[in-house]
Amino acid sequence: MAVDLAQKAQNFTNRGRQALEQRRYDAAMDMLMEAVAAAPDVLETRKLLRTAQIMNFRANGKAGFGAKLGYMMARQKIMGLVKKGQGAEAMAEAEKLLCQNPLDADNIEAAVKAAEAAGKPDHAAISVEAAYECSNKDPALLERVATYYQIAKNWAKARDAYQKLAELKPGDQRIMQLLKNTEAQATMNAGWEQTAGKKGGFQALIANKEQAKKLDQANKAVITGDDAEQMIQEKIAQIAQEPKNMNYRRALARLYIQNKRYAEAIECLQTAIEAAGVMDPELERMLSQTTVQYYDQQIDQLTQAGQEEEAAEMKQARDQFVFDDLATRVSHYPNDLHLRYELGVQYYTYGYYDEALEHLQLAQKSPKDRLWALYYLAMCFLAKEQTDMAVMQLETARDAIPTMDELKKKVVYQLGLCAETAGDLEKAYQYYKDVYSTDVGFADLGERMMAVSQALKAKQG
Repeated sequence: MAVDLAQKAQNFTNRGRQALEQRRYDAAMDMLMEAVAAAPDVLETRKLLRTAQIMNFRANGKAGFGAKLGYMMARQKIMGLVKKGQGAEAMAEAEKLLCQNPLDADNIEAAVKAAEAAGKPDHAAISVEAAYECSNKDPALLERVATYYQIAKNWAKARDAYQKLAELKPGDQRIMQLLKNTEAQATMNAGWEQTAGKKGGFQALIANKEQAKKLDQANKAVITGDDAEQMIQEKIAQIAQEPKNMNYRRALARLYIQNKRYAEAIECLQTAIEAAGVMDPELERMLSQTTVQYYDQQIDQLTQAGQEEEAAEMKQARDQFVFDDLATRVSHYPNDLHLRYELGVQYYTYGYYDEALEHLQLAQKSPKDRLWALYYLAMCFLAKEQTDMAVMQLETARDAIPTMDELKKKVVYQLGLCAETAGDLEKAYQYYKDVYSTDVGFADLGERMMAVSQALKAKQG
């Protein structure tokens, strides 16, 4: 019987994966729900289901009042099962709820509580991390994520979540305090890992508590002047004592960055990467961003000094760095779809359309970047004069974007251009009109609508 269930789960998983690749999201969710029901302990199947739920919601989801009322009733049912100790049943109901909206913070919390009640904390983490990957600019969801990691005592991830939240809410003192607390906990935890099992290790950890209490005032909005210099010297001293502690190195780099001492920040991050001894995507990302800031600083200084030629050379050097750095990081992290997206855009910008297509086709598998990837795929196909392929990407993107935001304006405008080029003036005018109704100043829309309108009148006359 167990063998039959395992085979059944595998069959449904294979069919679900195939449907997902074909963007038949409803079918994918149905197949994967069956797979999870047959083998509820298989983590990878639940991850695949979560991907299907998110992609479906991004493509088709709406959250009107009726939907939100339905979510609330479903959450009440889930919590009732949790209170009764029926964790497995609660998880099954939570999956149904996430099929409706996997990015709602309250839905995610209900799914987490159901998984924890079922004794599956690793399954709880899937819901949190999948949503975080897609919506890490949603303050409400981000705070739920940070709280979850605190409860799970994953202090490093809690710190990272609060760091992003502090960037979204730079004046929120409550968030800043939580960030400092988790930074201190992360450092103490790192200290414990380093001293565990060593003679005198516990005493060394206790001695470090005073440092942990003061750790990373550098996470305040800005520390400048004498305060900054004092903190910098303190971090340098701490690094000398604990050269493998990446928290101290990150804090020192942030202090340099806050004070626009980018050259020193770059040196600090390069040394940190060497000291880590292994590839660290967070440190590499910080180094990349800081290097661009350094170039921008030099460009501004040259421009203000009237050295236009030197400023232009520095811009070229910056652009070359961005391209080379992305290519290097993609080689380090080939499964990072966001890096693939960024590199694809770079290739498109410089006219390497075949190379761009390769990376953007992979990037569209990322729910976070899918819609922009579709847009740039279309732009590549247009550049290659493959209009039918371009229109296919544009229509897919258009149908997946619920409101006329900046991306949808670009998509619909390009559809208008394609229709106009094909001689379908009525369709082109309708596309232009859709954008014009929300943004009369978009691109050269006014002129194009006038020209198309006159052409239609001439054709009718």
